[in-house]
Amino acid sequence: MSVYAAVDLGASSGRVMTVRIDGDRLDLTETHRFPNRPVRVGGTLHWDVLALYRGVLDGLAKAGRVDSIGIDSWAVDYGLLDASGRLIGNPVHYRDERTAGIMERVSAELGAAMLYQVGGLQFLPFNTIYQLLAEPALDRAETLLLIPDLLAYWLTGSVGVEVTNASTTGLYDVCAGSWAHDLAARLGIPSRVLPALRPPGAPAGTLRPETAAEIGLPTATPVTAVASHDTASAVAAVPASGSRFAYISSGTWSLVGLELPRPVLTEASRLANFTNEGGLDGTVRYLRNVMGLWILQECLRAWGESDLPGLLEAAAQARPFAAVIDPDDPAFLPPGDMPGRIDAFCARTGQRPPADRAEAVRVVLEGLALAYRRTLRDAVRLSGQAADVVHVVGGGARNALLCQMTADATGLPVVAGPVEAAALGNALVQARAQGVISDIRALIRHSERLVTYEPRGDGASWDAAESRLAERLLI
Repeated sequence: MSVYAAVDLGASSGRVMTVRIDGDRLDLTETHRFPNRPVRVGGTLHWDVLALYRGVLDGLAKAGRVDSIGIDSWAVDYGLLDASGRLIGNPVHYRDERTAGIMERVSAELGAAMLYQVGGLQFLPFNTIYQLLAEPALDRAETLLLIPDLLAYWLTGSVGVEVTNASTTGLYDVCAGSWAHDLAARLGIPSRVLPALRPPGAPAGTLRPETAAEIGLPTATPVTAVASHDTASAVAAVPASGSRFAYISSGTWSLVGLELPRPVLTEASRLANFTNEGGLDGTVRYLRNVMGLWILQECLRAWGESDLPGLLEAAAQARPFAAVIDPDDPAFLPPGDMPGRIDAFCARTGQRPPADRAEAVRVVLEGLALAYRRTLRDAVRLSGQAADVVHVVGGGARNALLCQMTADATGLPVVAGPVEAAALGNALVQARAQGVISDIRALIRHSERLVTYEPRGDGASWDAAESRLAERLLI
């Protein structure tokens, strides 16, 4: 039996998951969970990265002896090290307002088409490239490390940035497979801060002696660079059996798209705001970000509501399409009074707001399913690659109502699971790097419980809802 520690960091919590592999059997255990609470200081929203590191150490100590350790997290955010290797301030949260207007300024100066030809990225105001232009400590920095690479550096002392996460920065040349040093120079970002790149599966060092002693593990315990963008790890664990599939990595964000052999850098793709991010084995995750379950999570927080199963049951019986929202509207991005923002969106678009909480939940989920439908249709059209099935992985795979709505909206069967796709992808990349397994997806299909939702109806009600939204928003 081989044992792997998968450190999986999300926007609201982190986990250390222990994955045991015995032949064609998988056993996944949550060893330790810890909160991830942003902190606002002096008007800036920061990640408490030292608390995250403490949580990682505690989880690894509980996990005990493992064959390898891997770390994945959200994308774009980073820490800066000075010449002595010390962190210069707590990393800033991607939801901080410091990048306001920077994306628009850079696009005007350099041209949006040029930026897309280099990075192939969806234009989002919090991409790393724009954060660095708002970074007061950049002149003092010697090294930039994305969040998983920063934690791996503290564990091992080894410096490097993993490719799938580097591909989300806007400073990675998606065709060349290297840092875009010329683009960095044009923007005044010093090339010295961009360290060597590591592909998924590459060694990322072994535990520092003092770290190993603190958590009770051997110094020789290896740390492996997994597909460290959590979506890349999740997509690696999609249990597809061929190439004609779409995926939705469903959590706080929904990442909706296709797996391709090469990027799509056409003008039509840029205008549709699709991103080309790195995947396992040189694949491209061709996708668009959809706001995801963040809207529902913020509603629950505002309501002080903990009975999500009860709300979903009530929502299933609520009036269909009482209102139609666009989850990607900028009003839904920041934290705050989400039910009030839904009401305001409805008022702004000439619709009656939801009558109660159940109706509001249904409005949110229908809005997400419509966004999935629209995004998948665009992905197929722009890439030329068809999809016969939609795989939903991540926490949203538990939401049977949303999965059924997605099947109904897209007209495609939806296969839900695995829920812990990012942690499984993380661990199985480690196992493959050590020669323990060869086919990650086959092992997932054999070992995980998957649920299939077949589309119902002829899609006419979804056509009508999409038309309604398009008329009101001109999308």
